[in-house]
Amino acid sequence: MSKTDTLQRIKAEKVIALIRADSPASLLDCARALSAGGLNTLELTMTTPGALDLTAQVSRELPHILLGLGTVLDAATARAGIAAGAKFIVTPAVRPAVIAVCRELGIPILCGALTPTEVITAWDLGADVIKIFPAEFFGPAYIKSLKAPFPHVEVMPTGGVTPQTVGEFLKAGAFATAAGSALVAPAALKTKDWAAITARAKEFVAAAAQV
Repeated sequence: MSKTDTLQRIKAEKVIALIRADSPASLLDCARALSAGGLNTLELTMTTPGALDLTAQVSRELPHILLGLGTVLDAATARAGIAAGAKFIVTPAVRPAVIAVCRELGIPILCGALTPTEVITAWDLGADVIKIFPAEFFGPAYIKSLKAPFPHVEVMPTGGVTPQTVGEFLKAGAFATAAGSALVAPAALKTKDWAAITARAKEFVAAAAQV
């Protein structure tokens, strides 16, 4: 899949499921549960133990999943994640070296930023999408405000995205959104309540589809 195709798929699916866990156990089942609910674009964070090995496993066993690696802070981790099969890389902040590696390897980079200066700095460095993080403190109005001076910049809010707000974020001009605990509840992950995760995914898909 080309870089353009990956970005278009993220935009079309509208919601990235952000998975954070204390253990890699059952994350394949979690991915399957999200997919059953209609969400096939996932971001696995580096804060999950064994994240690189799990990235490789998901890539092998669930090829229909568009899997990205998140919380990437340095170039070496970005290279390792891409080698393991990550189709896109996500940072929580502006990391020039990570952007450079992704551009070199032709992999989409979703770069974290918050302030207008950080946003335009990341964009000028070559980020494909600017992940507005943490978005829960500012809401859809902040996305709309950023798009006014930067209509050409693609932004993706992360934090505060729920079935109730996802549509408003998209209407405000978001390229896509990312949802973590509001989508994959830690309790559901711990108890392996895959039905609950599938049901929640369906709520997000239905809400996003209305935009």
